[in-house]
Amino acid sequence: MKRFIEGEERSQVTLLPECLDDYIADDNPVRVVDVFVDELKLHQLGFDGVSPAATGRPSYHPAVLLKIYIYGYLNQVQSSRRLEREAQRNVELMWLTGRLTPDFKTIADFRKDHGDAIRKVCREFVLLCRRLKLFADGIVAIDGSKFKAVNNRDKNFTSHKIQVRMQQLEHSINRYLTELDRADRDPAIVLPERVARLKERIAKIKEQMRGLGKIEEQLQTSQERQISLTDPDARSMATSRLGSAVVGYNVQTAVDAKHHLIVAHEVTNAVTDRGQLAAMAKAAQEAAAHPSLIVLADRGYFEGYQILECEQAGIAAMVPKPLTSGGKFEGRFDKRDFMYNSERDEYQCPAVQTAIRRFTTVEDGKTLHKYWSSACRGCDIKSQCTPAPQRRISRWEHEDVLEIVQARLDGAPKASRLRQSTVEHVFGTLKAWMGSTHFLTRTLPRVRTEMSLQVLAYNLRRVIKILGTEALIAQMRT
Repeated sequence: MKRFIEGEERSQVTLLPECLDDYIADDNPVRVVDVFVDELKLHQLGFDGVSPAATGRPSYHPAVLLKIYIYGYLNQVQSSRRLEREAQRNVELMWLTGRLTPDFKTIADFRKDHGDAIRKVCREFVLLCRRLKLFADGIVAIDGSKFKAVNNRDKNFTSHKIQVRMQQLEHSINRYLTELDRADRDPAIVLPERVARLKERIAKIKEQMRGLGKIEEQLQTSQERQISLTDPDARSMATSRLGSAVVGYNVQTAVDAKHHLIVAHEVTNAVTDRGQLAAMAKAAQEAAAHPSLIVLADRGYFEGYQILECEQAGIAAMVPKPLTSGGKFEGRFDKRDFMYNSERDEYQCPAVQTAIRRFTTVEDGKTLHKYWSSACRGCDIKSQCTPAPQRRISRWEHEDVLEIVQARLDGAPKASRLRQSTVEHVFGTLKAWMGSTHFLTRTLPRVRTEMSLQVLAYNLRRVIKILGTEALIAQMRT
């Protein structure tokens, strides 16, 4: 093969064998994984087997299996069977593990049995980022996204789905019975083989209906509105695409606005983001340890008591209020057109009339004050205000907190754009890494472990890009 770059002969024997370390460059991310795990105090984090047993077959050190998983998720290899193959042929993994090749069952059991400890490892890296002052700006964006579970939509049931499916099955049975009646009237029309197949199909459909009936009974006896057969913790959730839904989990993240690092995360099976703001904001505050944390979120997180809880914890929430006023949609005045006077505890309407407090009531667990004016009936612009006898205004007892939040938003018009550019690309990156099926494990505890490995891998890659491999290794060893 003249005039080509030629390789070495496969059977060539060298006098001095090459060192495995020569194949790994100094700036290879695998060196970061090695140092990071070696610096962890695995026993304090909850890993079993740190100290070897006196008898029995020797086991793998948990550091070896943890390195395999972190390397796998860093390189989009999440399956235990694929990790087994990579350990046998991948030079980087051979260097990382010292040529150890655990089987897939050992690798899978490690993730299953050490879920809490693995989640603590993810938090340890967040603490390292805090020590490196990567969260110094104190601005985080909170958002949630739906990730697919190991559960087909046909294996997820609600009462409505069961009713629709029952109607479809009944329609099929009636169609088959009509055809059997034709066969009884004139046996020459339908062949005997066709009659036998129809009876088999009817029997199978009746079996399906009995199964659906059992699921319906289970729904009625349980407090859940959904039942998933493959992954019992997965739930059907609406997505941003109109009319579409996915059976999976709602992954919540709090992302640093400067470096796009995931400060805190949580996996839930709540079908909406409403009710998640305070918990995520407090988790981000604890992780970042910033004295004046600013939290950005979208309209899906707007809930009075959640915002109040953030304010009481010293967290400045910036959450826009949903625009759901029916009157505004129909061209009438909105509540924002009524000016509140806190000193006199009254509203001034667009007709410059005074609406005073009339009574207090409790609706949906909230204490609301009701205001209206006595001049409504004779008002010249009443048609632009309300079709009712009076325009009644409701004010929550902690409405001043929501007004503070709105004032913050008015002073930061670019907050929404900053939130989108901060958190949306994180979800896009994670979903691209995880592939079309997203999660590989089942049930909420194991899915949380899997997500922690994904977040750890994401943060590792981000910090390596920010600081560089050698600088990060030096910081880990200090």
